[in-house]
Amino acid sequence: MYLKLIPDNTNFLFTKLRFIAFAVSATLMVASMALLFTLGLNFGVDFRGGAMIEVADSEPIDIGEVRSAVSALNLGSANVQEIQDVTGGKKGVVVFLEKQSAGGEGQEDELAQQKASEQVQAALRELLSEDIDFRRIDVVGPTVSGELIQRGAMAVILAIAMMLVYIWFRFEWQFSLGAIIALIHDVALTMGMFAVTQLEFNLSIIAAILTIVGYSMNDTVVVYDRVRENLRKYKKKPLQELLDLSINETLSRTVMTSVTTLMALVSLYILGGEVLRGFTFAMIWGVVIGTYSSIFVASPMLLMTGVKRDWSKQSVTATA
Repeated sequence: MYLKLIPDNTNFLFTKLRFIAFAVSATLMVASMALLFTLGLNFGVDFRGGAMIEVADSEPIDIGEVRSAVSALNLGSANVQEIQDVTGGKKGVVVFLEKQSAGGEGQEDELAQQKASEQVQAALRELLSEDIDFRRIDVVGPTVSGELIQRGAMAVILAIAMMLVYIWFRFEWQFSLGAIIALIHDVALTMGMFAVTQLEFNLSIIAAILTIVGYSMNDTVVVYDRVRENLRKYKKKPLQELLDLSINETLSRTVMTSVTTLMALVSLYILGGEVLRGFTFAMIWGVVIGTYSSIFVASPMLLMTGVKRDWSKQSVTATA
């Protein structure tokens, strides 16, 4: 025997809530876009250019002394933050340096950035101890950071476009439209969340968004597969009832997958340290939003676009 979070014979009328869900989702998407244009994203070193140095020590670190030591180097704006990482009993700080400019070409600026990072590392060794643990050192020049922004955006756009093609060929254009709207919904709300929280937005967050796209699409395809099966099985059942039936039949699988994934992600968020915190936060948010969108956005969109009821017959003929 085993415990089920959702019984097999559920009969929730999800599609009756579609107009409320559409209104909530549209409001959140507009709000997310507005926040992106007003607050913007807190770009990390990957996209902004500059240096990030994370250091840990077994002895308590005076963050005020670290700020003074870094400021004395006259390297421009520097932000020093304490991190609550108790791994191995060590305490840590992160130093963020603004991108350095040598007044020349891109390569000269990148060399200046590298030199500034080395100066900070030397100052921290002198202030703390020689055996301090440099856990992470990222140095990104202005030229590279600009390219990373473009490539990161292109990766997300390309992933969504390829998903559109995949769904279109596997199902029908009505299915692909619903799936893509759900994906755009998930990405927009994730970006809005990062604009609200001002958590650092770096390359690992791009990786998280791409993972969210895949996770959300997987959830949607599971429901769509059941819709397609039921279109063949119940040829006279009203489409709204058929969609509710399909969602309920896959609900146990959807919830169990989401819950077990969230258990792993929450553990990683709590125990994974500061480096993984942004990535795991994005993934937790993405799993919740992706599950919601597959049920309340992607599936009810089939009612709006009007799936042909004779499509199932054509599919059976084609596969015969």
